[in-house]
Amino acid sequence: MDFQSWISNIEGLAGVYAFDILPDGSFSEIKLMAVNKQNEGIITRRPGAPKFYPGIPYREYWSDVNFEDYVHRCCTTNQPLYSYVNAHGFWLKGFYMPITEPGTVSALQDKSQPRTVYCLYVLTYSNQVDSDAMSKRSTKASEAVMSITVKLHETQDYYQAMSDAVSEIRKVCGSKLCSLYTVDNSNQKCEFINENGKNVEIINKLAKSIGRSPYETAMCWEKDLASSDSLVLADLELVKERDPAWYHSLVTHEVNSIVLYAVRFNHALVGFIWAANFDISKMMQIKETLEMASFIIAAVVANHQLLSRLEERSTTDGLTQVLNRNAMNERVDKIVSGETRKPAVMGVMFVDLNGLKTVNDDEGHDAGDKLLRKAARLLKIVFSDYEIYRSGGDEFVVFCPGISEEKMEELTSQLRTLSENTADVSFAIGNSYCTGDYDIHLAMKSADERMYRDKKEYYMKHPEKDRRNQRRK
Repeated sequence: MDFQSWISNIEGLAGVYAFDILPDGSFSEIKLMAVNKQNEGIITRRPGAPKFYPGIPYREYWSDVNFEDYVHRCCTTNQPLYSYVNAHGFWLKGFYMPITEPGTVSALQDKSQPRTVYCLYVLTYSNQVDSDAMSKRSTKASEAVMSITVKLHETQDYYQAMSDAVSEIRKVCGSKLCSLYTVDNSNQKCEFINENGKNVEIINKLAKSIGRSPYETAMCWEKDLASSDSLVLADLELVKERDPAWYHSLVTHEVNSIVLYAVRFNHALVGFIWAANFDISKMMQIKETLEMASFIIAAVVANHQLLSRLEERSTTDGLTQVLNRNAMNERVDKIVSGETRKPAVMGVMFVDLNGLKTVNDDEGHDAGDKLLRKAARLLKIVFSDYEIYRSGGDEFVVFCPGISEEKMEELTSQLRTLSENTADVSFAIGNSYCTGDYDIHLAMKSADERMYRDKKEYYMKHPEKDRRNQRRK
């Protein structure tokens, strides 16, 4: 049959695909038998792409296991199929139709011999999601998506909501294990959420078993998808081919089938839905459900990441990456109001960076910023277990809830020693130690006064660095 003439007037990107069903039930490679002009322009656009001819192997142009699975299912079940996915940087609407050459009835052919089957595939694509296309799902998939959506909005607790949604997804997949693996590209951080909530230990253990960091693991999974939206694999042969390190980890953990579904918001990766040892008989339902569920989950994840970044910016000093004055004031207000329980004991330390104005005046503010960052690093070395705030220009405050008085003095001594052995960093330090029914404001005032006495002694020893004194002269 002249498929080329037959599809030339079809709108959209159209192609006829063929493969042989072998006597043992396996399939030959998929071949592209015909393409309309629109489709030919797309598939041959890639640098190095071969010129089209009828019968060229499909994988000369693309390699998408999900597309291949749809073509196989369309032809073997003799049923039309529909898909709507976020892949290759677009929203793809695909229609699969089994077709037969005139004069043949494939269902009656001798099945002891290879038989060729054909699929017409018509594709349209858009940068924007089509809500009507998204809603066209089977009853089972629609019910599953509704259950997942309800779980996502039953509680304001983000991690609890995600945990509940993961539980629903695991039921859809019929899998032994299921999780949401979120990706925040702005800070290269990932989170692992399963039915028990957020789990830092599991994500680190998972990444370590592959020999990567959590973020590196996510980036490798993105490559493993090969621009597709998902991998829904009944066996691990493709994983073995694309990512041997991940394959070894899966086998070690007795995983024999895998679902890896990309979660994207405005085409940007924000995570993966991950399920292991799933019910293979539910593959199409899983794909259909996750096509829409991943879209809904993506919006929730992206919103959470945006709010987290805004919150971080409102509480974190951009220069030194310690907590800022807003965070300190909020902490004090909550202690005073009783919104948070007042620690039974509290160490308060005021730390001022000596000589910052001299550096700013003589070397410029870039040098002063560099000195502030260095000072913050020294504070983090000593007080990494406690709350460090930049309360103003050259001034830092440290809250040490639950610390012993001996430990407080020990850390104060360590900070002095560290600064004395750092050529360009000098600290003025004052602290106070509180127990019982103390007043946090008075504790801060006491530490501040002691710090200024220490600073005064420093400038008496180094008058050349006191620019305020020089201006008075």
